[in-house]
Amino acid sequence: MQAELRKIGEYKIRRCEYKDIPSVIASNMRNLPENYSSYFFESILSEFPEAFLIAELSNEVVGYIMCKIEFGFSNFKKLGFVKKGHVVSIAVNHEHRGKKIGKALMEESISAMVAKKCDEVYLEVRISNNIAINLYNGLGFEIKSRLRGYYRDGEDAYLMALDLKPIKSI
Repeated sequence: MQAELRKIGEYKIRRCEYKDIPSVIASNMRNLPENYSSYFFESILSEFPEAFLIAELSNEVVGYIMCKIEFGFSNFKKLGFVKKGHVVSIAVNHEHRGKKIGKALMEESISAMVAKKCDEVYLEVRISNNIAINLYNGLGFEIKSRLRGYYRDGEDAYLMALDLKPIKSI
């Protein structure tokens, strides 16, 4: 059993383990229309376990975040090639929302990306998901572009990014 990274009331935030993958998949399928294979979850966990986190209550997974590290063009500077964290998926079960779990998952994963010396973090979010957009804005993310027809159902996404350079220098 891994030590918790943070506690929020009765909720524990900790690193995901392979035994948690079925519960993470269930949370993903319950909360998001974008679903992935178990192999995808396992590969993300093996690549960057420091930023694949779960929230649990009474040993039940009630939310998760999974991230990976990529190299690519910067969302902040022209012609810059950088190391960046990508928030691939985050979800909190409906009955546990509004309790700062999503914020805690984001903060802990951003800390892991800073520790891995990422220059920035980015994510995609449905343009209709105002609650998530407000959460990301509150964490310092900026809308960098609109991705037309990004989701399978045709909805657009915002690409939002956070420059980690100011965070690293604190």
